[in-house]
Amino acid sequence: MNYSDKRVAFTTLGCKLNFSETSTIARSFKELGFNRVDFKESADVYVINTCSVTDAADKKSRQLIKQAEKQNPAAFIVVIGCYAQLKPDEIIKIPGVDLVLGATDKFNITKYLENLQKHEKGVTSTCQFKDIETFNHAYSFGDRTRTFLKVQDGCNYFCSYCTIPLARGKSRNPSIESLVKEAYEIASKGTKEIILTGVNIGDFGRSTGESFLDLIKALDKVDGIERIRISSIEPNLLTDEVIEYASISNKIAPHFHIPLQAGNNHVLELMKRKYKREVFESRVLKIKSLMPHAFIGVDVIAGMSGETKEYFNDALQFITNLPISQLHVFPYSERSNTKAIEIDGKVPVAERKERAKHLQMISDRFLRMFYEQSIGQTTNVLFEEQRDKSKMVGWSDNYVKVEMPYDAEKVNKTFSVCLTGINEKGNMEASFVD
Repeated sequence: MNYSDKRVAFTTLGCKLNFSETSTIARSFKELGFNRVDFKESADVYVINTCSVTDAADKKSRQLIKQAEKQNPAAFIVVIGCYAQLKPDEIIKIPGVDLVLGATDKFNITKYLENLQKHEKGVTSTCQFKDIETFNHAYSFGDRTRTFLKVQDGCNYFCSYCTIPLARGKSRNPSIESLVKEAYEIASKGTKEIILTGVNIGDFGRSTGESFLDLIKALDKVDGIERIRISSIEPNLLTDEVIEYASISNKIAPHFHIPLQAGNNHVLELMKRKYKREVFESRVLKIKSLMPHAFIGVDVIAGMSGETKEYFNDALQFITNLPISQLHVFPYSERSNTKAIEIDGKVPVAERKERAKHLQMISDRFLRMFYEQSIGQTTNVLFEEQRDKSKMVGWSDNYVKVEMPYDAEKVNKTFSVCLTGINEKGNMEASFVD
């Protein structure tokens, strides 16, 4: 069927992995002739790629479904992603939903479209998490300077608070050879930076007998790519060898995102994490010893059941004494089918929010300090295309956000700049270095 007169709109919640998958699915619609429009516009098909990491993510997903149905009641509405895999029966009851696809079928949306007639009764297609075995390649495209490259999927860890293994299945990955091929394809389109994404990327190699270190060494040799960023990686999988290689690489950015989740060992044990805080501390100090200018972002959950005030205060002291650049703070959210809901010592929601607020204040101070310490330094910035042509924005290799007057000739190119000060938005100002 020819869909050249049809319009499709996408929206994505959650992680970089979701964004890479949405972009790949969107390309399959384009191949059929669909015209992509903004999600706020009227479309014939709406695809909502959901997240389910918190109750707030579930709620936002439902809001977007209702928004799509309101914009065009006749539209064909498809829901995919983690929320779709975990709670298909809940989603299919929402008025307007035609199709709910789980982890194994979300890349096959176009096979379900037919004549785009709305279903009298919505259709669901999901499976048990143990049956999620296929790795579907994906990368984002559209932002001319950066792409999210999916290198791994699934997780074998089953942390007590997390449903991602149930939504994504077991840890798996493609070959390094196939990813290098994709990297060259990305480079051929003019993209300068690759961000490696997955659920647990440090576990790369489980399916192929390779390693994450092997992967970054291979990608480091791809011509046309100027930067490689390592997204979230577990501290127990961030080996000394990976850190050491990153420190001597000309392409791997001195930018790490390491989930801590809790700064107290007892709470880490309740969370069923695979390390103690001393391991996390050793990784941070190793990075800073080799790359003093490195940016280190850290995930922290506030107020999980069993986290007493004493444990929280102990965690605060631990965190504030580390050379961290920024915290990504999440109030604990109960998830069905997790062990954490059975843990005694439930923290009131108001207290969780208060603890999260406290951690966020620490994060703001960390980030401001990191930026202030960067003033006067010379760094390379890769500038991005912006809708607002009055300014252009770029990122340094160590994740400092730089804002400068717009110059079309400098977009999608890397320039050496001297960081001069912080503006009212909290971004760095700079001057070009001849």
